[in-house]
Amino acid sequence: MKIALIGYGKMGKMIEQIAIDRGHEIVSIIDINNQQDFDSPEFASADVAIEFTAPQAAYGNYLKAWSKGVKVVSGSTGWMTEHGDEVRKACSEEGKTLFWASNFSIGVAIFSAVNRYLAKIMNQFPQYDVEMEETHHVHKLDHPSGTAITLAEEIVENIDRKEAWKEDTTDKKYLRVDHIRRGEVPGIHTIRYDSDADLITITHDAHSRKGFALGAVLAAEYTKEHQGLLTISDMFKF
Repeated sequence: MKIALIGYGKMGKMIEQIAIDRGHEIVSIIDINNQQDFDSPEFASADVAIEFTAPQAAYGNYLKAWSKGVKVVSGSTGWMTEHGDEVRKACSEEGKTLFWASNFSIGVAIFSAVNRYLAKIMNQFPQYDVEMEETHHVHKLDHPSGTAITLAEEIVENIDRKEAWKEDTTDKKYLRVDHIRRGEVPGIHTIRYDSDADLITITHDAHSRKGFALGAVLAAEYTKEHQGLLTISDMFKF
């Protein structure tokens, strides 16, 4: 498979190595200093572009890739509120393809399935209050993390006593989501169900970005053979 990389930071370099190890070809690498390469024949030859950039750049990158007939796999977060409707329309009505996930880790996909199942159980036990905390490296600009938002939405969907999620709230009708930024932490997500009697905690703690990078390459392999707006739940049937 021919892959283009959009964004060549730590994640992009790790994705490159994993893709090569899996027998794929990197035909184009686009970073902030060579945006003109979106117009190159090498980029247009890609089956899929894997995009990990900043929230403010992601949607524009999708448009540039789509204009060249290239499908996109993206792990960029923070763009959904402003451009979500446009992306959904492009994928459902205009024949574009985007595989988007807030987190490509296989472990997080499993953790998300556990989160949904546990929330359904805990809906029956109102004596437990639930809250979430996410920790990431100091370079992460958005908060809470896209993964935390996804997990929070899953909880709210399954627990009737929570209307929505919010940061820094003491109102019990909302799921409280806290964020911490320190060091070079790849990502820790913790969900706590607390009662007077006991505490139930589930945590996903990423040791490195390798799991995210592998998941992104697996997503690219999946995306090559599929179309539309895709996500982890399409690729992993839990």
